Amino acid sequence: MSYDPSPSYPYRPPDPPPSYDPYTYDTYPWAPQEAPEPAGRRPQRHTALGHHSDLRVLRSAYRWQRRVATLTALGYFVLFLILSAFAPSFMTSTVTDGLPTGLLLALIQVPVTWLAIALYEQTARRRVDPIADRIRKHAELDAKREGTR
Repeated sequence: MSYDPSPSYPYRPPDPPPSYDPYTYDTYPWAPQEAPEPAGRRPQRHTALGHHSDLRVLRSAYRWQRRVATLTALGYFVLFLILSAFAPSFMTSTVTDGLPTGLLLALIQVPVTWLAIALYEQTARRRVDPIADRIRKHAELDAKREGTR
């Protein structure tokens, strides 16, 4: 077998760019041009919803809300586990008649979970819901504007 290093297709150099001539037209100069947009249409006062900065604000508020609730519940649970592993004498000491500290801290886990849920709901009402309502109102207004066009 022999090897042929020449390409199987002939090389064609790229076409030169067309030169600009201001006196040549794609159409006749007296041909009707495209109609400009109507002057009665108002430009949008804000950008479309997909590019709106409120979505970034909503995501960051929701992220903050999740962190607070998660760190409240998991933080207490991790503290309980660390005390159980590294301070067994503290966890076995009694608080009152026969109630060890470890059992008391384990029972307190339920109210701490309720506290985490309450914090989650409070931050949702105070920080996340107003932003979501504002975005929803903007979306409704945008839909009404698109419907009247």
